[in-house]
Amino acid sequence: MRIGLCGGGQLAQMLSLAGHPLGLRCVAYAQDAGDPACAVGAFELGGWDDDDALDRFAARVDLVTFEFENVPRRAVERLAARVPVRPSIEALDTAADRVSEKSLFRRLGIGTAPFEAVDSQADLVRALASIGLPAVLKTRRMGYDGKGQKVLRAPGDVSSAFAELGGHPCILEGFVPFRRELSVVGVRGLNGEVAVYPLFENRHRDGVLRVSTSPALCSPSLEAEAHRAMRAVLEALDYVGVLAVELFEIEGGLLANEMAPRVHNSAHLTSEGHETSQFENHLRAVAGWPLGSTRPLGHAGMVNLLGAVPDAATGSGAGSVLAVEGAHVHLYGKAPRPGRKVGHVTVRAADAAARDAALARVVALLGA
Repeated sequence: MRIGLCGGGQLAQMLSLAGHPLGLRCVAYAQDAGDPACAVGAFELGGWDDDDALDRFAARVDLVTFEFENVPRRAVERLAARVPVRPSIEALDTAADRVSEKSLFRRLGIGTAPFEAVDSQADLVRALASIGLPAVLKTRRMGYDGKGQKVLRAPGDVSSAFAELGGHPCILEGFVPFRRELSVVGVRGLNGEVAVYPLFENRHRDGVLRVSTSPALCSPSLEAEAHRAMRAVLEALDYVGVLAVELFEIEGGLLANEMAPRVHNSAHLTSEGHETSQFENHLRAVAGWPLGSTRPLGHAGMVNLLGAVPDAATGSGAGSVLAVEGAHVHLYGKAPRPGRKVGHVTVRAADAAARDAALARVVALLGA
């Protein structure tokens, strides 16, 4: 079976690598032959408005899936007219629009911060009258790793906020004083089978994920709440594939922040930390195969490499990350650029204390 991947970045690269042992061959629809996925598998080059390239891509595969949610709807519809697309266009549309996803959470009884759609500066003023300050203004579409958003803390932040985000349709969200950030990652198969990974705890800096650990230390009731929310979203969207929901832990429970209809950065550690990685499970799901176990193989953590690959990430000697017991280095082959995700390191240990010690050593070696 040949699976088409919309996108040629590191997520497509890791999906391609996960498919090989299963006999699944991936074809990436990439913008540049230097994209990470192109180094490990077949690819088709083209833009999202290139009908001929999209048709060539569709002709080479049995089905299509995605490494990111912001593929233009017209391109997805053209592909869907030729081959199965999983997850569905409707699921992508919901997850790609922050108002739509928050509205879905609300309909399903999943808690969120208060929010209002904002299509003008006048809308922003009206929304602030009900939500109050502090608040966060975000573009409804696009925007990731802290991009496309502005925190409003005082009245002086408001007057130019809508214009600063380009005058695009936005969402205003109440500011959440959370205890910590978590994510829940689940997968649903073509036959409705569902599997959910244990919760991940995430630490961000400047809006970018730096460190994730799993399983997160939390009560059984909190874990059950997250799993119920994940199952509700998967069923409501008739979803096929891996889905992630980012969560805030607050006093008394959880609030859903955003969802991603694809494999997720916080779950990269599943490659070494769980019986079946999120990448393999996504491919199993979209192929219509049985899902793999999400059982943890101990305690795992991950550190993102940003900007450039430090010398300590490779090479020999005690100063190398490779010398840390349980550490695994994943490099994407991307050119260095400030803030760019160029790789990650995972660690796995028998218990949380040993994991955290190994993770601390990796962070110190990398200067992360």
